[in-house]
Amino acid sequence: MRILISCVLLLSLLPTGLGQSAEQASNGAAQQPANADELMAEVFARDTQREMIGQGYVGTRRYVFDNQRLHKHAEVTVSIRCDPDGTKHFEVVNEEGWKTANHRILRKMIESEAETSRPDVRPKTRLIPDNYNFALVQAELLDGRLAYAIEVTPKREDKYLFEGRIWVDARDYAVVRVEGKPAKNPSFWTRSIHFVHQYQKSGDFWYPATTESITQARIVGKTDVVIRYFDYTPNAKRQPEPSNNRKGSVQEAKYAFR
Repeated sequence: MRILISCVLLLSLLPTGLGQSAEQASNGAAQQPANADELMAEVFARDTQREMIGQGYVGTRRYVFDNQRLHKHAEVTVSIRCDPDGTKHFEVVNEEGWKTANHRILRKMIESEAETSRPDVRPKTRLIPDNYNFALVQAELLDGRLAYAIEVTPKREDKYLFEGRIWVDARDYAVVRVEGKPAKNPSFWTRSIHFVHQYQKSGDFWYPATTESITQARIVGKTDVVIRYFDYTPNAKRQPEPSNNRKGSVQEAKYAFR
């Protein structure tokens, strides 16, 4: 079971904030970057602007675990609240399926993301030069929009970093796709891990859409973990909730990660 925990833990550390669009950026549409470092500096600047404008966000996620060899399936649905400083708070609103996976794998992912979102820890996991080397590969169309493909190489072997490629929207300078593998193999028993994390644009912001991973392990075989993201809204755009909350719309939370 520890093998599976290590294999899927990295997914909780992928970029999951709201990416700011060009319409909301103070400097308008930027010129084409000269190199990857310049491009990523603009990405970081836009992300900082997003945090200031959005004042955090709320949303919902559904984690789905499947292992064909073990014939096991599990699901956990959580609500997420992100503070203006990036700290994330999760509350489990529903779970079903294999309890062992729910409690020892999916909840561990949630706990890990909550921990690494703290302001004193988050800089060690972010897409910044302190953690990665960047190389601009090419410009290409991604879902009908021009994007820059960038090779990402971690500067150290760390279970919270990854090696692979990211795509940055050429107009909004928001990360719109992440694909790769962990910078450090979590276990001898792990043959391979591959993940894809995608975003979609709604209004003035880019929202996380899906995260999909496939892990091949020597004992338990193939494990799929899929995360789907719903109803992400910046706090700055939220409307006051009506007094007659629909208490029956979701099950009572089992517990919250504070």
